[in-house]
Amino acid sequence: MPLFFILLGIIQFGFIFNTYVTMTNAARDAARLGTVYVYDRDSSKTQNDLYRNEAIKTSVLASMSMLGKTAPYFTTGGTWSQSGTTTEPIFTQGDLVITYKLNGQLDTDARVGQRVTVSATYHEDLIVPLISTFLPKDGGGRLSLQGVVTMVIN
Repeated sequence: MPLFFILLGIIQFGFIFNTYVTMTNAARDAARLGTVYVYDRDSSKTQNDLYRNEAIKTSVLASMSMLGKTAPYFTTGGTWSQSGTTTEPIFTQGDLVITYKLNGQLDTDARVGQRVTVSATYHEDLIVPLISTFLPKDGGGRLSLQGVVTMVIN
């Protein structure tokens, strides 16, 4: 019997590790896409931020491969909520957070030289009850795994 619980524990941690690696890679792919976004001079800074954010969101969802892309595992809504300052905004859409930060240079419309941080949180089911008692859980009883990557915009 103890060997069975050890085997279940190994399987559960395999799922957790797979999700962690997948979310980190998804955030990395999306941040890279955000750094090479081509600024559209015919659109405003706000519109370009929206276009870049949507491209980042699409990249995260595409890179999540076999993970659940809908609630309760990963939630994205239809609109972005903005907080922070006008020069260093934070855009949030469910479990996806995109932050632009000045990197010691002047604020420009194209955001060249600024740092973009992509944070994507996935809520993993814990299938082994014994293991789930030892791990932190969110309000839904799931383990929150976060991929966070920061890159400089070109």
